[in-house]
Amino acid sequence: MKTRIKDVLQTKPLGTIMTLAGWVRTKRDSGGFSFIEINDGSCLANMQIIATEDLDNYLSAVKPLSTGASVVIEGELKASPAKGQEVEIHADKITVVGKADAETYPLQKKRHSFEFLREISHLRPRTNALGAVARVRSRLSYAVHQFFQERGFIQVHTPIITTSDCEGAGEMFQVTTGKTGVHEEHFFGKPAGLTVSGQLQAEVYAQALGDVYTFGPTFRAEKSNTSRHLAEFWMIEPEMAFCDLSGNMQIAEEMLKYLLTDAMTNCPEDMELFDKFIEKGLLQKLRGVTEQDFAHITYSEAVDRLQHAKKDFEFPVRWGLDLQSEHERYLTEEVFKRPLTVTDYPAVIKPFYMRVSDDGKTVAAMDILVPGIGEIVGGSQREERYDVLAARMESSGIVLADYQWYLDLRLYGSVPHSGFGLGFERLIQFVTGMSNIREVIPFPRTPGFAPC
Repeated sequence: MKTRIKDVLQTKPLGTIMTLAGWVRTKRDSGGFSFIEINDGSCLANMQIIATEDLDNYLSAVKPLSTGASVVIEGELKASPAKGQEVEIHADKITVVGKADAETYPLQKKRHSFEFLREISHLRPRTNALGAVARVRSRLSYAVHQFFQERGFIQVHTPIITTSDCEGAGEMFQVTTGKTGVHEEHFFGKPAGLTVSGQLQAEVYAQALGDVYTFGPTFRAEKSNTSRHLAEFWMIEPEMAFCDLSGNMQIAEEMLKYLLTDAMTNCPEDMELFDKFIEKGLLQKLRGVTEQDFAHITYSEAVDRLQHAKKDFEFPVRWGLDLQSEHERYLTEEVFKRPLTVTDYPAVIKPFYMRVSDDGKTVAAMDILVPGIGEIVGGSQREERYDVLAARMESSGIVLADYQWYLDLRLYGSVPHSGFGLGFERLIQFVTGMSNIREVIPFPRTPGFAPC
């Protein structure tokens, strides 16, 4: 049974005979010895293997080994005299499982650009940075479930194929059988698409089970080729019954601090790599989020501060216009120098389901902005009043009959309820310091790009 390198380095059981399996990162020959470094993906660190010409297959299989080959190593763990490592394996047996053609294998010891690695997305997890991203992503996914389960939330699997457009923007991928012709019938009886959000369906379960959350893939057919957009991404979306905007903000802030703390605690080596090579000062920035209270201002106050800023913005600042990334980053990075929650946005720039405030002009919405990213969480108290919701939907051009099930929730035991959405990839960008969102999802899907 094979042992993971991560476990070996944690316990360092000197004198133990063990089996490791992994991929060759480097190999250096010196006389009748070969120094082989392998990595098995369990951690950032490699394990050095000492192979000698006493091995039966040393000349035929071991010495010709090249970067990228897969091997199984059996040997004894010993203290290492080499600088920078405490232990090494002295091999008794090396089995070459899969060779790698040295002439064509694209990953070498030098650093490769992320743009180049995207062209070989089937191999990029073997690099230090992308392997670290995968481990942090996995840990954060676990921590998301842990956070909500510890607080009594119930997970709901909302549909990937839906007939409801939560955002009302019409940027849905359409689902068809691929058949053409005037006599084709819709598979589901009416047009359907890939979901842009699980929120509306999560509201159904929140008003039966109390506090729920959904965590799954979402899709946007928006032709945005920027460093912040993907056509397929993952969303964390809790919905809470008997909860107002204040309670919503509290849970969102608690969750962000919980997730950042978890990543720094459980992925220290990977986080140090990001801090050293991806974003200098990353760990200090993240600790600043976890150790400080979030600042709070209204949208109107934010617009006033931006209009009086001694800074030229590319996009105009005016009440009634949505805040752009440059505005959000200015507020968090230069004004407040910490995370910022902005509330009470104009109703005209927010979706129909957000609760209209008493002034009739704003809605009980909140966005959490963080340094380096801008908006990372968006949420609101949902409109629980039937007449107000119906009027908002009609003014948005929504056919009420198509959403009668959603309106019914306001007829049968309606309660104040709230929720928010956190883009999982946006979170990972913030945690890892990666400047491009394509680097934090295993297989990025963007306009014109879906290689495997």
